[in-house]
Amino acid sequence: MEIISAMPGALAQGLIWGIMAIGLYITYKILDFADLTVDGSLCTGAAVCAVLIAAGANPWLAILAAFFAGAIAGLITGLLHTLLGIPAILSGILTQLMLWSINLKILGKANLSLNPRVMNLAVSMLETWKTVAVVAAVLAALIAVLYWFFGTEIGSSIRATGSNPEMCRSQGINTELNKVIALMLSNAIVALSGAFLAQYQGFADINMGRGAIVIGLAAVIVGLAVFSKAGKNFAVRLIGVVVGSIIYYVVYQTVIGLGLDKDLLKLFSALVVAVFLAVPHWKNKFASVKKTEKKSEDGNA
Repeated sequence: MEIISAMPGALAQGLIWGIMAIGLYITYKILDFADLTVDGSLCTGAAVCAVLIAAGANPWLAILAAFFAGAIAGLITGLLHTLLGIPAILSGILTQLMLWSINLKILGKANLSLNPRVMNLAVSMLETWKTVAVVAAVLAALIAVLYWFFGTEIGSSIRATGSNPEMCRSQGINTELNKVIALMLSNAIVALSGAFLAQYQGFADINMGRGAIVIGLAAVIVGLAVFSKAGKNFAVRLIGVVVGSIIYYVVYQTVIGLGLDKDLLKLFSALVVAVFLAVPHWKNKFASVKKTEKKSEDGNA
């Protein structure tokens, strides 16, 4: 019974983290860029949103400000990589380290509370179904905008940059600029998720982004595995990523309800990601073995 009662909350959190997973999908799958900035930019979005709401700002304006703050974080990573020639993974780590200090300065302390009973919030843990409706509407709009954007000339060039940067450069495409734009868009969306998460949880904390990349990767991998038969339709893939996030949080809440030691939850998350990362590899390996065996049988015949 306790597990069932926790499902609406799991759905709400799954949708909020689904926004973050879409941001991660842009760098991880489209750009083929291992961006670790997200652990910091999620907190940046939460911090900016929480501080503005605490100061009396409209929650939607605070969410918009968080979106642009995330874009600036992505810009820093992009410039470290393109202008200074720092490898992708190190660029993200450096920005993540910078953001820890920046986020602490934005918050002014390690933790800032948002009381839904006295503050005007767009979403709240006290109104779970309202949160589900609001975030689902935001996700629908986000997926529609991204579907349109990646069908434009610049969006298509970003996708091409991730697929084959050498060919893009030979065609005169500015791959460096495309990387920066994609990183800005990705981290802006991640910060958007952080803004909703801070309001839903009722606080922004300096450590709230820690391990976010594991959750995001789990959502992306689980979602794409579940929707593997849906083809390459971009909108369907984005929906799959959101569904993957919901599945992750439903399983997460189920595991908690079954009494698993909470100290092992990070280990559980990492194992889920490892399993789903290994599935495509073993699937391809099995297909290759079967193909070899079939050729051998045809040759003997």
